[in-house]
Amino acid sequence: MSKGLFITATATDAGKTYITALIIKKLREIGINAGYYKAALSGAESVAESDAGYVNKIAGIGESEEILLSYLYKNAVSPHLASKIEGNPVELEVVKSAFEKVKNTYDYVTVEGSGGIVCPIRIDENHEIYLEDIIKLLNLPAVIIADAGLGTINAVVLTVNYMRDKGIVPKGIILNHYIKGDIMQEDNIKMIEKITGLKVVAKVRDNDINLDIAPEILKSLYKEI
Repeated sequence: MSKGLFITATATDAGKTYITALIIKKLREIGINAGYYKAALSGAESVAESDAGYVNKIAGIGESEEILLSYLYKNAVSPHLASKIEGNPVELEVVKSAFEKVKNTYDYVTVEGSGGIVCPIRIDENHEIYLEDIIKLLNLPAVIIADAGLGTINAVVLTVNYMRDKGIVPKGIILNHYIKGDIMQEDNIKMIEKITGLKVVAKVRDNDINLDIAPEILKSLYKEI
């Protein structure tokens, strides 16, 4: 049976893709057959130039483009708007089927979200799909990527509370742009853990090429699917 984990964030530019690549790279380096999937992506001309292409390369997956991603939009806006402009709106049946293919190929599957946790995926006269619907469709827990700096307490707490309210299980937080010894950032970690009851499971510094996390802790974030 495969295991899965969803990667979401407090904001679009929190570093989801960068850290997702480090997560999968770490798993593969310890001998785990780890793969990647993203339902919808906007703001790229091709899969190779996209977030999915970046993860595929950096994590050393070597997967074919059609397995990595279901929907690619060129306009750098939310998927719901990009699909209105370009056509080809997201269908949950397509996402579910694509995820099943990835799940049947890899032992650990890391699914990257679009934008932050509150991301409209498809809004039209017949459908109202948000990122949370994809997470619940795939029955995955989630890790939250957030900036380590000013404002992160508010952003993380709101994200965690929203997820819990929607029935999504947050498993931990990874902080990006971490500066060791920074008094504010160290306090941010303490406050985030105190208020949410979740652990900051990893801290990523700028230009890190490896994720500093114990393999057993990383593996424990994933759920059997």
